[in-house]
Amino acid sequence: MRKIAVINQKGGVGKTTTAVNLAAGIASCGPSVCLLDLDPQAHATLHLGVSLEPGQQSVYDVLCNDVGLAQVRRQVQENLYLIPSHLDLAAAEMELASEVGREVILRDRFEQDNQPFDFMILDCPPSLGVLTLNALTAVDEVILPMQPHFLALHGLSKLLRTIEIVSKRLNPALRLEGIVLCMYESGTRLAIEVSNDIEEFLKASATQSPVWASAKFFHTKIRRNIRLAESPSFGQSIFQYAPSSNGAEDYLALAHELINATTAPTRSELPSLPITNSASISMSTT
Repeated sequence: MRKIAVINQKGGVGKTTTAVNLAAGIASCGPSVCLLDLDPQAHATLHLGVSLEPGQQSVYDVLCNDVGLAQVRRQVQENLYLIPSHLDLAAAEMELASEVGREVILRDRFEQDNQPFDFMILDCPPSLGVLTLNALTAVDEVILPMQPHFLALHGLSKLLRTIEIVSKRLNPALRLEGIVLCMYESGTRLAIEVSNDIEEFLKASATQSPVWASAKFFHTKIRRNIRLAESPSFGQSIFQYAPSSNGAEDYLALAHELINATTAPTRSELPSLPITNSASISMSTT
């Protein structure tokens, strides 16, 4: 199983849109996919038309109440499953503050789950707290969606540093799989310049760390498309809402690109590392 976190600490860059539609795109190609919504805003959950009733369990219960993934998981489409989120998840960071090994709870739940999937995709919150650390500790690959403007480049080095620290201290299998541009307008000079800057940055920094040495700048760019913005309000992926749109075409192309990518080393092929306090990680990335 390939476990992939979709992450960016900056909001509004197409992170949830990418997580949902990439998962749906992969599922439409045949592989089985589980999308885990790790964002307290629960936008990925709502995007797929799921609204939890009072008393229904969510990923909050997985992290805080020792509930297994199978008890929370539900099928939403053919080959596509969802582990939903809820606003309660916002309290998880405080509740887990004194929990020993709080950074690896999600990884332990993955290891206890016996449901085989080809892909597990995690939609992470726009922050670098305990929830994101749980995601980075549990997965092997990271996809970074970015908007093609210069402010988006500003936090790139900090995010890469965070991934590197987690790889060294908690998860030696962790690798940056690649960067994908969202809300792309090919006719603008800015988009072209930022694309070139990101490509040059990856080339120049490839020798600095093995964590992103093999990272790719995805050939597929997600064009700005109003259908992508409309589909969440209908509780549908872009493939259900507007299957002939540019958004559906782009995310299907990205799904093919990811399916055909060479996977990073699995955790079993790498030495285990001791658990490190998440507070020290947060301090190291400032």
